[in-house]
Amino acid sequence: MPVSPLAPATFPELPKIDGVTFAAASAGVKYKNRTDVMLAIVAPGTAVAGVFTRSATRSAPVLDCQAKLGSDPSSIAAFLVNSGNSNAFTGSRGSASVEAVCEAVAAQTGAPIDRIFTASTGVIGEPLPHDRIIAKIAELHANQSADEIENAARAIMTTDTFAKGAAATITVNGKDVKIAGIAKGSGMIAPDMATMLVYIFTDAQFGQADLQTLVSETNAKTFNCITVDSDTSTSDSLLMAATGASGVDVTGNADFAAALHDVMQDLAHQVVRDGEGATKFVTVKVTGAKTDTDAHKVALSIANSPLVKTAIAGEDANWGRIVMAVGKSGAAADRDTLSIRFGDITVAENGWRAPDYSEEATSAYMKNAELEIGVDLGIGSGESTVWTCDLTHGYITINADYRS
Repeated sequence: MPVSPLAPATFPELPKIDGVTFAAASAGVKYKNRTDVMLAIVAPGTAVAGVFTRSATRSAPVLDCQAKLGSDPSSIAAFLVNSGNSNAFTGSRGSASVEAVCEAVAAQTGAPIDRIFTASTGVIGEPLPHDRIIAKIAELHANQSADEIENAARAIMTTDTFAKGAAATITVNGKDVKIAGIAKGSGMIAPDMATMLVYIFTDAQFGQADLQTLVSETNAKTFNCITVDSDTSTSDSLLMAATGASGVDVTGNADFAAALHDVMQDLAHQVVRDGEGATKFVTVKVTGAKTDTDAHKVALSIANSPLVKTAIAGEDANWGRIVMAVGKSGAAADRDTLSIRFGDITVAENGWRAPDYSEEATSAYMKNAELEIGVDLGIGSGESTVWTCDLTHGYITINADYRS
């Protein structure tokens, strides 16, 4: 599969996080000779926080992870992730697979069961061949290294065309504090509480409750503001581990919160840039709404509209579709105060086509790989920004063949 034209040039250099090691292997979960399982081990004392899909058909790994958050942090913890099979809609067999994998990881690493967090991504409705994963756990344990985070990122990919990573380092009281994160996601992307699979590690010191609050708040402004195709996965999971190895307590530290936001937003944008079949990265900014909630509704209505997304793919300056998407959003709106712009070009204002509207200039703008759609509702101070991509025939091709 060709790499997305919106992909970064290279995988970023991520800092080693003291107290975290990784390994990846090929277990043949769905495909032979493909790296498809990773194990990360974090040191005793590590706080673990997470957010997960609110889908009513959540997978067995998601339910298990949700139940384990807040467990005693005094022991080591382990994250075991496979691609190729989501272990979703697998009934009691799914729970049995999670239990079997956790028991095998516990036996190999010494981590207690309630500190082992698993995730699976891939095809829905197929029993997980967990014996293949278990057969690789000794190898994964033996090969643990602080240098293997990029391979871990590659192991969790499904239809992704590139591995996703992001990092930040800040100085607090004269000491460096580091953050490194990886993610997977390309299709079935419309997060609801969390998104895809995301793993973030820091050597900062945090209590679990404070870390959970920060992760939840930052997630709402980053991963919950992206959409590729309006479909929320059964397996969306985001876990963050704070080892405390730096000895720096960053509870309530604004610089750390900003750095974490940057890392999470970077990863979220990479997911959109790798949207299945994507050729355009689109920022949708809504202002002047009655409330922030209404602004978010309008932004998502625009970003999820197949008519808007296909117009963008065809480089068609069809701003009437933006008007349609605003109207159907369910948010308060007034036709006669609505303004729309593409980039710096105002195409409509005060409920009417802009007097100096230029089809030629707007069509030329639509040829850019990165676009911004601005909407001002003119009825309040609510605002929201959402990121999305276009909808091309490539999306159909990828998803028509997904199970084959």
